[in-house]
Amino acid sequence: MVPDFPIRKLCPPGACDCDLDLLTADPQADRRVLRLTRDEERKLVERIAAIASHAELMRIGVRLEEQLGVRLTIAPGPNEVRTSRGFAIELARQPGLCRKTRQAIPAAIRRCLDANPEIAFAILNSHDLLG
Repeated sequence: MVPDFPIRKLCPPGACDCDLDLLTADPQADRRVLRLTRDEERKLVERIAAIASHAELMRIGVRLEEQLGVRLTIAPGPNEVRTSRGFAIELARQPGLCRKTRQAIPAAIRRCLDANPEIAFAILNSHDLLG
């Protein structure tokens, strides 16, 4: 079955752990993640890096889940949070989601948190760490 939208090009064999073969083998699999082409990923990373508020960051997370089926979690890490590196930012692993994408999006969020510390404080506050 050929999708009616452009899909991401395949990664070279052995270079990625995206398990795209699992996605193509199961006819009931959620193929929305394939809509995230390299160009769309680049635009998404640029947009995330330009976020200016906590609400906008949360909206991006909701949109990722709605449109691509990708679950984004941002939480304080298990240790003390002194910088943006102290946050646990993860994209849930799923078939079809490239390893590079799972690294690029959290890196863009960290750049956003470095540029806007008030977003980091809002995340900490939402997890009740600042009372």
